[in-house]
Amino acid sequence: MCDNLLVVRDLVKCFPVRKGLLQRVQACVCAVAGVSFTIRRGETLGLVGESGCGKTTVARTILRLIPATGGRVVFDGRDVFALGKGELARLRRDAQIIFQDPFSSLDPHMRVGDSVAEGLAIHHIGTPQERREAVEEMLQRVQLQPEHARRYPRQFSGGQRQRIALARALVLRPKFVVCDEPVSALDVSIQAQVLNLLKDLQDEYGLTYLFIAHNLSVVEHVSDRVAVMYLGKIVELADRQELYRHPLHPYTQALMSAIPIPGSRAGRRGVVLRGEVPSPASPPRGCRFHTRCPLAMERCRDEEPAFKEYGGDHCVACWLME
Repeated sequence: MCDNLLVVRDLVKCFPVRKGLLQRVQACVCAVAGVSFTIRRGETLGLVGESGCGKTTVARTILRLIPATGGRVVFDGRDVFALGKGELARLRRDAQIIFQDPFSSLDPHMRVGDSVAEGLAIHHIGTPQERREAVEEMLQRVQLQPEHARRYPRQFSGGQRQRIALARALVLRPKFVVCDEPVSALDVSIQAQVLNLLKDLQDEYGLTYLFIAHNLSVVEHVSDRVAVMYLGKIVELADRQELYRHPLHPYTQALMSAIPIPGSRAGRRGVVLRGEVPSPASPPRGCRFHTRCPLAMERCRDEEPAFKEYGGDHCVACWLME
């Protein structure tokens, strides 16, 4: 039996650019341009990259929160893009998402208990009393109190709101959770608490995570494997330890060199990136990274490198590896 819970193949998501009085389509922004990866049951795949590279679009597309332009997604043996209304409702139970901003992801007019129980009510799970008990149990599991169910989101701190969002996602007992930068809006002291809680809940419930972030230190702490994304494409994917010890792609090396070393004033010596990230509406020909890569060759400007494995499940898209 295959141990892959999620299989993504050649995922594409393009957004039309409309202009003029009639709002006609003048161009197309390809935010995700042929992304492929798998996530094994019970593991955490970290997805990292600069802001705007398409990480969140990948997550929302595979969950069918926004429609895909192309590609295929298979979740637990089911073709996600071919699911009917009833099957899609089942997917909503099995696959949940924790959004980045705990201040806007919760309805300010709903009590916390009603917000957490909303998914149970939508899927007709349990009686009203059983739902209340499930909500109180889950609030306690995320280190809140049962009486918090009667309060409103505005009465909680950012860290507490993110715990509420976590309780809302887990009360349905899903198999898969997308964590879309779940700690980036929190204080550093609170980040560690939420990350440790995510790890504990994963071990307890057998969860599978797609963990999206731009902070490489956070990703190293929680992930089993890490995928690095640049301008709509995955450029490197490997086991966490392998990636952090031996990054192969110049972009990954640049990201690693930017990680601060605690207690050191000297910083790291590594790849220095110059210039701005190109527009996804008009990506460079050849390797998308060649306009900023200090190691770019003539071939990089003309031909796009294939995403290939170079031993030990370490995959990279770079002509330097040839």
